[in-house]
Amino acid sequence: MDVVKKLEELKKKINPEIEKYFKKIIDEAEDTDETIAEALKHVGKITLSGGKRARAIFMYYGYLAAGGKEFEKIIKTSVSIELIHIFLLIHDDIIDQDKKRHGVTTIHERYKSIGKKFLKNRDHQHFGNSIGIIVGDMIAALGNKIIYESEFDPSLIVKALARLQHIISCTVIGQTEDIYIENKGKATEKEVLKMYENKTAKYTIEGPLHLGAILAGSDEKLLQVFSEYSIPVGIAFQIQDDILGIFGNEKKLGKSVGSDIRQGKQTILVVKAFEKANANQKKILNDTLGKKDLTAKDLDNFRRVMIETGSLDYAKKLSMRLVEKGKKAIESSSFWPGMEKEAKEFLLGIGDYIINRLV
Repeated sequence: MDVVKKLEELKKKINPEIEKYFKKIIDEAEDTDETIAEALKHVGKITLSGGKRARAIFMYYGYLAAGGKEFEKIIKTSVSIELIHIFLLIHDDIIDQDKKRHGVTTIHERYKSIGKKFLKNRDHQHFGNSIGIIVGDMIAALGNKIIYESEFDPSLIVKALARLQHIISCTVIGQTEDIYIENKGKATEKEVLKMYENKTAKYTIEGPLHLGAILAGSDEKLLQVFSEYSIPVGIAFQIQDDILGIFGNEKKLGKSVGSDIRQGKQTILVVKAFEKANANQKKILNDTLGKKDLTAKDLDNFRRVMIETGSLDYAKKLSMRLVEKGKKAIESSSFWPGMEKEAKEFLLGIGDYIINRLV
């Protein structure tokens, strides 16, 4: 299977549903509050300006693998996990103080700018953050509402909603671990990988697969297979994201390269670099990590340390080992070939794509 082609094909089916849903909620909001309507328009712009719809696609393939046949219904319902994703990103952007998302001004930054124009003698940053928090909360509620109002069996909807709350709870745990680690300024590899499991793997891959499978009426055995696949592959996804956050192309990524460095994040790359660095390299790391006014030279020096210490190579190899572990869970599962062949091919192919992706 050509995974890139399949991602694009499904994205073209999901995006119109996202666009349609935003139009609906914006029209409803305009009758109630113009400020919220305007905020929702901006959230819609951010959402549709980037992203591969990976979570919605995993939800689709979880449903397909479990024998689901109502394809249009699951595509429509998969918009829910994309809204949960953007809700988490809106809050994450506030925490990380990021100004761009998919090349578009973040919600809190937009309202900070609006506050500067219209609110005299006020804390504009606090105003922007406040609007970002409440708009994010609203998007989360709407993400739940999509599943609640879907046309699946009511008992399956209840199970899916319960699982969705679990996904969000795990993500919050991971985000909390991330904040503590970042502010502590040091971490072990074990701590970082556990944070990746909660913050990324459970909501990027495992959660969506579970949601789709549950809505198809799957039992716990299949969900366990998905977990054995998702956790290692999801951690690999985050490791690759960390690599791109330092070595990627900013225009292609749609977000700031070096943002993790400015925030002082303890990624697997940073942890391994400190472990292997000499005195001079440690000085570069300490001087650069958490530096808000990061220059191009600073970034180049930081990158050089990642390469010279073997940190970059270690991260790449770890990512590959994790993907292989996840793929084995699928290949050795007794559920095959009873599950859809296309779903199996996709899950195996996306693993390889994750460790080779450039954006």
